Amino acid sequence: MNILETKALKKYYSNGATTVKAVDNVDCTVREGEFVAIVGTSGSGKSTLLHLIGGLDRPTEGKVLIDGKDIYTMKDENLAVFRRRKIGFIFQSYNLIPVLNVWENVTLPIELDGKRVDEEFITDLLKTLNILDKKKSLPNQLSGGQQQRVAIARALATRPSIVLADEPTGNLDSKTSIEVINLLRYSVKKYHQTLVIITHDEKLAQMADGILRLEDGRIMERGE
Repeated sequence: MNILETKALKKYYSNGATTVKAVDNVDCTVREGEFVAIVGTSGSGKSTLLHLIGGLDRPTEGKVLIDGKDIYTMKDENLAVFRRRKIGFIFQSYNLIPVLNVWENVTLPIELDGKRVDEEFITDLLKTLNILDKKKSLPNQLSGGQQQRVAIARALATRPSIVLADEPTGNLDSKTSIEVINLLRYSVKKYHQTLVIITHDEKLAQMADGILRLEDGRIMERGE
């Protein structure tokens, strides 16, 4: 089953007489439970494509279907709810709240959605990511790798259908990057989620089930 489909997806920006085709007629599919890496040089349209997939920016034309739903037919308020419940986001910057401890950072999205925190699940999630012993620590008491694990836990805490990660290891050294991606890959498999990451690191991309190579806003190759 396809968890994600894009159909003739386009995002154009006009600057006077010039039109920049950031994403240009992209068709792609990601199967449920798959781990896909999107790679390409700087300016190839990777982040723009991820933002469109995640409902963070509306396309010029085309469709994005998640769980079979065309997300851009939704009103903004309905899209915001869908995004909060169905999509997990991980960014290069950890974006943790400094005054909240690890447990509070991870459970915050659940509480903001007005839902009860499943303490058994969150405990298992933190244990899976090797940060259960840090649950009472503040972000500034953690290493970069540990902070990114907290960000991963927060993204997975709402049990989204799909997790989108934009250069999730960009602030980490190579050894820690591999450790974090291995933990992320293991976690999404364990909790039956789908993972799409953007990375410029070919070594990390090779850890994925599939690779989409982007150039000038177009998919040039789909590899396994």
